[in-house]
Amino acid sequence: MKSFTEEDVEFYIQNKVERRHYLVSKTVEEVQKIIQQLTTEISYKDTRFQAISNSGVHNENFRVLAPSQFLITVPLRGLTGYRERQVRHWRYYTVHGAKLLSPVRDPEELQQWLEVEQFSKSLQQWHETEVNFEGDLVPAKILKVFRELMEKSITFCNLSSKVSLLESVSSVVRVAVETSDSQVEVELVPTVEIPTCWPEKAQWPRCFKRWPSQEKVQCVKSFGFNLLAHSNYHWQLGFSRAERVLIEGLDEDGGCRMKCFRVMRQMKEDVWCTGNKPILTTYHLQTVLFWTCEKFPRTKDWRCFREGFLRMVRKLHKCASQHFLKHYFVRGTNLLKYANTSELDLVASKLAVFLENPVLCLD
Repeated sequence: MKSFTEEDVEFYIQNKVERRHYLVSKTVEEVQKIIQQLTTEISYKDTRFQAISNSGVHNENFRVLAPSQFLITVPLRGLTGYRERQVRHWRYYTVHGAKLLSPVRDPEELQQWLEVEQFSKSLQQWHETEVNFEGDLVPAKILKVFRELMEKSITFCNLSSKVSLLESVSSVVRVAVETSDSQVEVELVPTVEIPTCWPEKAQWPRCFKRWPSQEKVQCVKSFGFNLLAHSNYHWQLGFSRAERVLIEGLDEDGGCRMKCFRVMRQMKEDVWCTGNKPILTTYHLQTVLFWTCEKFPRTKDWRCFREGFLRMVRKLHKCASQHFLKHYFVRGTNLLKYANTSELDLVASKLAVFLENPVLCLD
């Protein structure tokens, strides 16, 4: 175990954090090549699905949730000129199109319905019943089409020895990918990219906040948002491009925010929340980073690594112990709402032990 001297922190970063970056980058490169091959074939069979690019660990369609757990968004083509709808008549139906007598549930804060008429231009294929029901673009139907295409493409590309479709209780499409070092799980999510506007549900920034700057806010909002086919009926709002822009230049004032984040992520993966499918992912930690930056906006708040790091860890402990982590852009959303509370309590107890005696683990 190592203390918090500057030399020991640098030693920890070189021996743990940078090694993680190397291993994850290597895995990402392997997985991207395989998924690019599969989505290229899928796109050839159905032009509504766009092939992902192979641009390394900084690919905007690629999110590393944990070293062996990835999320890849697959852009959907042929839907442009999006506009929000204020009023609509909610419709509920089975995935097969049969009407239900009572509502399943209304969209949560981070969700919405999506009608093909919300786009000024749309390919005729988006009006077909295999993906559309009474004007609604139905995520479960789109995922069913995508899953069938994925299954055929795995065989066509002779990748059955490396890629296998995983069974799921919901409509999501997950595959297990064999890399040279390990097996990783990848969730592939058909996504409507909307770079032209900012959603009304995202009332951000909050009033009188000093971080980020107004110039940065305008830049972040200019990248728009995504709608992800993450559930049967409703589309989930996503802000991957905006989040990436928010992180860029985070420490241009000479601060240590990203250093604190990377060390916290490493400790989370090694000590506080281990395993292939952890209850807390890198996305949760990134949200903790944003909230902490907003609460401590001054340059002098991020001159000392120890103070900045413990600040983030205390925020993470509070979220785990209260089972509550507010989404950074959509305030009404708790990112831990459906997390296993027993697992969160275990993480909170480990964080509490760490905060009593803060040392970095090199074991």
